[in-house]
Amino acid sequence: MNIIVALLIFTVIVVIHEFGHFLLAKKNGVGVPEFSIGMGPRIITYAKTNSGHVIKLFCSQKDFENRQDWQEVTKYSWKLFPIGGSCAMVGEDEENNSENSFNSKGVWARFSIVFAGPFFNFILAFIFSIIILSYSGIDYPIVRVVYDKQPASQSGIETGDIVKSINGKKITIGREIVTYTQLHPLTSKDVEVIVERDGETKTFNINPYYKTFLFGFSYSTNEKESSQISSVTEGGAFEKAGICDGDIIKSVNGETVANAGELGDVMNKVNQDGKDVRFVVERNGSEHEFVVTPVEYETYTLGFNAAFDEKGGSALDVIKYSFVEVKYWIVTTVASLGQLVTGHLSMNDVSGPVGIVNVVGSAIDQSRSLGIMAVIMQMLYMSVLLSANLGVMNLLPIPALDGGRLVFILIEAIRGKPIDREKEGFVHFAGLVVLMLFMVFVMYNDIIKIIK
Repeated sequence: MNIIVALLIFTVIVVIHEFGHFLLAKKNGVGVPEFSIGMGPRIITYAKTNSGHVIKLFCSQKDFENRQDWQEVTKYSWKLFPIGGSCAMVGEDEENNSENSFNSKGVWARFSIVFAGPFFNFILAFIFSIIILSYSGIDYPIVRVVYDKQPASQSGIETGDIVKSINGKKITIGREIVTYTQLHPLTSKDVEVIVERDGETKTFNINPYYKTFLFGFSYSTNEKESSQISSVTEGGAFEKAGICDGDIIKSVNGETVANAGELGDVMNKVNQDGKDVRFVVERNGSEHEFVVTPVEYETYTLGFNAAFDEKGGSALDVIKYSFVEVKYWIVTTVASLGQLVTGHLSMNDVSGPVGIVNVVGSAIDQSRSLGIMAVIMQMLYMSVLLSANLGVMNLLPIPALDGGRLVFILIEAIRGKPIDREKEGFVHFAGLVVLMLFMVFVMYNDIIKIIK
């Protein structure tokens, strides 16, 4: 089921991308022989001809190419395998001097056609963000939790503070704080945090060094969600004690917890001194008690959390923060690519289709216990992430991608004449081969990670 959902998400994102190319191609007079959803053999093909509407089942490639009344019209096909889609344009990848060919159009007409694909991915991400924020709320950067005896509390940060910037980086939504620390790992140097409190601006210099005791597990950052364990660290204290991922924590040292927020509060109390802690967990409908000895751990952290959704924003706030959401994912994707180029991230951190299916499946499994709307919101959230990522990736100046085509079009605009089409085609073909080899490597890497 998770695979089907992941393929559905991927297909919607790709079809919207191709639909962008399709609309601008039509607007600029470029012929589109076929617009299709899916891959492989055609199941249903529709065309509007001079003699009326025509629907054909299981149309062969021979009939598709030779049928006379289909020669100058766009065919719309639903294909067997629900993976992606395509928009075939006249003369896109071949020499064609006809009036409705892609290369016969002006520079900026071709630029708009190519750019429309990634742009429509950003539009899709924006629309889905509106739906998510309208239902789940907006991620305002308001400090909700300040962990006792950690750097933020010792520096004077308080709950209710609105984070405005970190080390000069403007903060608009709570998740930008987490992303900033991921892309700029904390060290022994002080971190400047500017907040707004009661209408006044205050500046704090936080020393992020912190010694704690770890139990080796993780759970939802959304305080309203279940206290279910999402993962257990291999070789950590929880695993050694016998607690598994999927267990639901019911109490800690006799203190009952009902959700992730309460679990966070009680864990903040027990991870300071390294003493044994008694956990009661629910597993398969029955309760079990475990005594866990935490492990001493030194780290760097700010010691507060501001990434929580809050309902009640106005319609204008929803629209504004939907733009912010899309911008967030675009900037995060670009920054992550920069980290990959500079070596701060490795190829093991890159995921392809197999890895994406695994991530989508895990996200759906974690939200299933919260009801159908939680699952739908999770699917939309993953769609926003993936759609924005696809838009950015396609704009990279790499041959065979939209960005590579845009580079050739811009060179033509500067030179006043196009680069030899045969040479351009060769460059794109070589880029496609490299991309295919890269995808094989990424898929292999994904499979190895899943097996391990």
